[in-house]
Amino acid sequence: MSAEELNKLLDILAATPGNIQSLLENISDEQLRRRPADDEFSCVETVCHLRDIEAEGYSTRIKLILEEDRPFLADIDGARLAAEREYHKQDLREALRAFARARTESTIALTKLGPDELSREGTLEGVGTVKLEELLVMMRDHDAGHIKDIEQIRRASD
Repeated sequence: MSAEELNKLLDILAATPGNIQSLLENISDEQLRRRPADDEFSCVETVCHLRDIEAEGYSTRIKLILEEDRPFLADIDGARLAAEREYHKQDLREALRAFARARTESTIALTKLGPDELSREGTLEGVGTVKLEELLVMMRDHDAGHIKDIEQIRRASD
């Protein structure tokens, strides 16, 4: 991954919290907490999920890849966390602020990396060997999927 590609990817990752905040403006609390289906997250749950996956998943994985030789990177059961932590009862604004803080810390740390660090590898549970640069793409794709979920909820609310 070139420096230009990395910077573009980091810009996308850094913009995610603000993009989500914009999508969630002018939606009632009831709409923010409504699940599209029983097995799907509401907007509030989605933001809590992004917060926890960033802080406990991606940040930890990045740190391990940079500090250890081919570390094992545990999977995170997002549905289990949502139930255990009662995401549906949490404050959306606080969850979004925490997600933004964690994402900012991640992207700042990642701006300092070069090709050698980006090619470091770990073993992601359920996936296999991943390079750090691949993990960053996974972050982007994970964000994009949840942004689409929020957009669909938003359209259904309009």
